[in-house]
Amino acid sequence: MTEHVIGLIWDAWRTRRKGVSAIAQRQQARLADMVAHARANSPYYRELYRGLPDRVESAEQLPVTDKKTLMARFDDWCVDREITLERAKAFVEDPNLIGERFLEKYTLLTTSGTTGTRGVFVLDDRSMAVTSAMAFRMLTTWLGAGDFIRIIAGGGRMAMVMATGGHFASAVAAARLKKSRGRRLEVLSVHMPLRELVTRLNQFRPVLLAPYASMAALLASEQEGGRLHINPVLLALSAEGLPEGEYDRVARAFRAKVGNSYAATECPFFSYSCEHGWLHVNSDWVVFEPVDADHRLVLPGEPAHTVLISNLANRVQPILRYDLGDSVLQQAGPCRCGNPFPSIRVQGRSAEVLTFRTDGGDRVTVAPLAFGTLADRIPGLQMFQILQTSPTSLRVRLQSHGTDLDRVWEAVQAGIGRLLAEHGLDHVALERAAEPPEQSKGGKFRQVIPLPDKTRS
Repeated sequence: MTEHVIGLIWDAWRTRRKGVSAIAQRQQARLADMVAHARANSPYYRELYRGLPDRVESAEQLPVTDKKTLMARFDDWCVDREITLERAKAFVEDPNLIGERFLEKYTLLTTSGTTGTRGVFVLDDRSMAVTSAMAFRMLTTWLGAGDFIRIIAGGGRMAMVMATGGHFASAVAAARLKKSRGRRLEVLSVHMPLRELVTRLNQFRPVLLAPYASMAALLASEQEGGRLHINPVLLALSAEGLPEGEYDRVARAFRAKVGNSYAATECPFFSYSCEHGWLHVNSDWVVFEPVDADHRLVLPGEPAHTVLISNLANRVQPILRYDLGDSVLQQAGPCRCGNPFPSIRVQGRSAEVLTFRTDGGDRVTVAPLAFGTLADRIPGLQMFQILQTSPTSLRVRLQSHGTDLDRVWEAVQAGIGRLLAEHGLDHVALERAAEPPEQSKGGKFRQVIPLPDKTRS
């Protein structure tokens, strides 16, 4: 696989150097190949594409798919007939298998279901190799030779702050990295109280820090307050977006470079940030289409209702013209950084935190993703939504898989209660809502809805 990654890195370098036309040619050829492969080997796509021309070279020729539809046709969707939803679910239910190979040849990842449906995704080795090559492209964009020297001098110590306990993309990556990096990798949970997290980071002294974006903002405040005192070379943020000024604040707090990537389990190599705050799409390996509510293309410079993506790497579970559910804005002209890949900003993934006061009057913040793994830990829980109704109360909306909702609520109440207690927030009241989780205007289910800023104190 190493030789394959090196070849992909070389191809990626040459493609970028040749510019926009070479990128478009790579994309068109790979799309045509992926569509042909899907319709020849996936019963679902064979049926869906029955009326299409023999060769498809534009994603606009394809019908739109989404997570709910694909999950409903899971067994027919997958190209490898050994893959079934029953086998995948059995694998997911075993936490000891996080990072292990599914059917001894694939990578299996799950999503938390914030868009209304929990996803189970299978990636082949080709997709993982492309992800590695795009990660190399990303890191060599963010870092110079001097930065790499500092990382090596610091022992290459890397800390990841992420959701644990599930087959999430970050958790699977961490499990595999741990095998190769050993003590040079510290994996810390977003469930950990902030004080303990700060202590662990101070002890470990990472030169590379990879937190969720919302957690990076919290850690920047700890660094500014003198409680955290680490000296990373790079913070590689993921999972959510932050207000634009927050990236600069994080960089100043740590005196480090800050990189941000916008991706999804469906396409782990989607994009990476530049110094001007734009996210450059790896469009040699992914087709992206900013569209309105009727799936019609919108012009660059106009906000899109959602974005459709086609993953051109994963051949075992093809994702073609897939509604990702996030609103994006494509830059109208070329980016000032000189990167020839198209650039976007994400409008609908801005991370927020819940803010409380302890009985002693201290301010406590809890990252939203600290709640995010509950759905994977509680049997029967399909989706939940936490609405902060006052500085000391939370309203919880639930949706189950048709099991006893009272039993699900007891488990959710206990799980959230333990998390709050770990942060010294035993006094915060939990209320079970009569209504189910509600969608935002953009069609997504926000797991956590904080109080407006003016009412948080």
